[in-house]
Amino acid sequence: MTLAAALTPDPDDSKPLYIQVNDRLRALIDRGALRRGDAIPAERDLAEMIGVSRVTVRKAFVELVESGVLLQKKGAGTFVAGRIEQPLSRLLGFSEDMRARGFEPGSVWLRREESVASPDEAMALGIAPHAPVLRLKRIRMANGQPMAIETAVMSAQFGLKPQDIGESLYDAVRKRDLLPVRALQRIRARIGAVSEIELLHLEKASAVLAIERRSFLADGRVLEVTFSCYRADLYDFVVELRGGGEGR
Repeated sequence: MTLAAALTPDPDDSKPLYIQVNDRLRALIDRGALRRGDAIPAERDLAEMIGVSRVTVRKAFVELVESGVLLQKKGAGTFVAGRIEQPLSRLLGFSEDMRARGFEPGSVWLRREESVASPDEAMALGIAPHAPVLRLKRIRMANGQPMAIETAVMSAQFGLKPQDIGESLYDAVRKRDLLPVRALQRIRARIGAVSEIELLHLEKASAVLAIERRSFLADGRVLEVTFSCYRADLYDFVVELRGGGEGR
């Protein structure tokens, strides 16, 4: 079935035309016929293709953009955005998680250095204030699109140097048999700072997900603490809840 046929409203359907276009676009994305990054025809072109007004297409696009399904880039067009779901029950690095979903991970380094721990970092890591640490700050990308700003801090006692860290921090620590076995993660929503909005290519006053994660080795030591700022329009964190087996 062509895109035009799949999106053309049903004249016998009582729903408003823009809702039908909205629903049909969602259905194509849900079943994988349209994938993240795919371009959607311009409003005028799509309206002509499916026999509706441009206003109808625009109304359908507005709702899909607001809900994070479509992404509009000035001068480039409209694209399938989709949302990435991160299960909280699995301990994965960003790169490993993105590859598992079929995305190409990437990074833009902002800082990669040896420094000293701030009071908050020292407390989170369980080390002395101003103890030496490795600090890694970068923009995390998926298929070339910024997803998060991440600052990972690790005690220098583990022996890693800035040049040891490539695309994946977890790949580097795994080579030293330092793989974490559990983590604690705190998530809260807030309005992004001006610098975060600019780095993540967001509109002014956009919401972000601020995340602090501490990962632990089997002996109980904190391996690293990571402070991240994720795009709230593209990222969902999902947790599975299980019953205790007792009725209420």
